[in-house]
Amino acid sequence: MKNKEFNLPPVPAVLLAIISVQCGAAIAKTLFPAIGAAGTASLRIGISAIILLFAYRPNLKQIKPNQWKIVAPYGLTLGAMNLIFYLAIERIPIGLAVTLEFMGPLLVAIIGSTRLIDYCWVILAGLGIVLIAPWSNDRVDLLGVFFALLAGALWAAYIILGGKISKIMHDGQAVATGMLFAAILILPFGFYENGLANLTPQFLGMGAALALLSSAIPFTLEMKALGQLPPRTFSILMSLEPAAAAICAFIFLQENLSFYEILAVVCVVVASAGSTLTAKR
Repeated sequence: MKNKEFNLPPVPAVLLAIISVQCGAAIAKTLFPAIGAAGTASLRIGISAIILLFAYRPNLKQIKPNQWKIVAPYGLTLGAMNLIFYLAIERIPIGLAVTLEFMGPLLVAIIGSTRLIDYCWVILAGLGIVLIAPWSNDRVDLLGVFFALLAGALWAAYIILGGKISKIMHDGQAVATGMLFAAILILPFGFYENGLANLTPQFLGMGAALALLSSAIPFTLEMKALGQLPPRTFSILMSLEPAAAAICAFIFLQENLSFYEILAVVCVVVASAGSTLTAKR
């Protein structure tokens, strides 16, 4: 019966993961001023690791050497990706950070492809990402830009490693074990920044919600999808993230969408749907 948990088709699983992450981002934004980027990342990953370890109870002694060789770098990549991205959005607008970060998945989507249709969907998704970026911002922190691009490179590695580990290890076991490595990597940064010293019961409760929405639920859903979708298709589907961020800003922050931003949403949605429909079985 356990194998039927989160038994969603891969495309709805990715879409639900995107929605979950965007809800978690709203919570993270309220925590930044109080405990900082590293503190927020530590709280999110640390609580996520506890939740997933309790939920899936992975037997670390039964993990084989070939599984350790992938799940360890998978978890470390996962942790570094989240920490670096939070450091990026401390310095540059989140829309720009998400756009720059997507250079990683787009490279995964195009490298190795031999079909013209794959290039067409990637180009269309890339056009949407370019249109949605706040290029009008003249004063951009170059360190923030570097962090966003580095997060994109880590995201590309996460996609590749996630696809590999999903084929040799149970989804929940892989995510729980990987999150343990992510927590080991990130927690020292949270203590070093001293953000975790400011924790209150309210912040812990918000951290638990953040961990569920931004880590535990979406990473489990993504792992399930990675085992069934080609990496290129997964990457293009994930390009819905910038569009979802813009829509959430309109709904929750009353930020109006410009013509180009609406056009960007259309481009990304069409590219995502098209890549799904034309993906090889």
